[in-house]
Amino acid sequence: MTSSLRPNPLEQLTLDELRRRTSQKWQAHDADLLPLWVAEMDVPLAPPVADAIRHAIDIGDTGYASRHGYAEAVAEFAAARWGWPDLPVADTRVLAEVMTGIVEVLRVSTNPGDSVIVMSPVYAPFFSYIAHAGRHVVEAPLTPSGRLDPDAVASAIERVQSEGGQCVVLLCNPHNPTGTVHTRSELEALAVIASSAGVRVLADEIHGPLVLAGADFVPYLTVAGSEDAISFISASKGWNLAGLKAALAVAGPEAAADLRSVPAEIDYAPSHLGVISHTAAFRYGTDWLDDLLGGLDANRTLLGRLLKEHLPQLSWIPPEGTYLAWLDCRQLAIPRTTPASTAFAVATDIDGPAKLFRDRARVALNSGHIFGSGGDGYVRLNFATSSAILTLALKRMGEAAAAKD
Repeated sequence: MTSSLRPNPLEQLTLDELRRRTSQKWQAHDADLLPLWVAEMDVPLAPPVADAIRHAIDIGDTGYASRHGYAEAVAEFAAARWGWPDLPVADTRVLAEVMTGIVEVLRVSTNPGDSVIVMSPVYAPFFSYIAHAGRHVVEAPLTPSGRLDPDAVASAIERVQSEGGQCVVLLCNPHNPTGTVHTRSELEALAVIASSAGVRVLADEIHGPLVLAGADFVPYLTVAGSEDAISFISASKGWNLAGLKAALAVAGPEAAADLRSVPAEIDYAPSHLGVISHTAAFRYGTDWLDDLLGGLDANRTLLGRLLKEHLPQLSWIPPEGTYLAWLDCRQLAIPRTTPASTAFAVATDIDGPAKLFRDRARVALNSGHIFGSGGDGYVRLNFATSSAILTLALKRMGEAAAAKD
């Protein structure tokens, strides 16, 4: 919860101040748009992170990354926040970022032409990164309520193996774009299916710090049957550090040798300032994170009210984690006008309802189709912004929907 003595990070910056930023969120679209798309937050840096970077700059500490302290800081955070007291620090690798780390682990876990099972709709870059790595995407859709469907995963594994193929499962935990936080029982069911079939699970847990009130994050490596899995963790989303590259891969005991076999070149990829900032975030940034989570919880409630007031045609399942809302716009009956191209889609591909809201409301959202099967007719909205910006965006979107006919 946000402390009454500390500010809500989401309410500290005005729209004019935010428009001074040169990051992708603020530069990819026309300047008059309200950007509620890519996963960047409208917050200042957490003070402990800013202090750590400032100190490094002041003393000229801008050399190659030493990776010092990162795994230990994540382990301390995991023990305190996630009930994971024995994160295996010795079986970790520091990476530049989660997705490039996943690709490198795919290369030692699979062969070209092998399959990667994803639970769609899912984080759009999964499709392009897998395709560029020479692997084949197999979709195991979520349930209609947006939850992990172990039976769909089992069916997908069976299809691949019955044709003589090999596969891994790429899990998004918490899930992007739906904001679903998978329960321990759901993850245990997945682990039983994967381990019984001899299939490795790679768990993208970048949103792990961002679980809202009412849910609990369960690291995949803490469930029975996950011994052959590898998890990927970062401070990137929780503390808004996407421009400061660093992440951590953590191996289960049966996967440690494969993680060690990833080529040594990846050890030179993390940014030294990235490692410094991420380490400070996990070790000293928990008060700021709590304030952020309180603000996100308030925005989740506000978004529900705004949808009822301005866009009653839309439906949604309030997210349990992340700061992403998956909005069902199918009742607006706005068809997509371009062919699907999920394998190489990018975040700025706009069609269907997202195009209406961009063109008529001047609000930039993510088109649902880029997230794979089940995404048509949806948009993804980033509510990690001020209440004023969120309110203005929903008002504009409601006016655009009302005027579309």
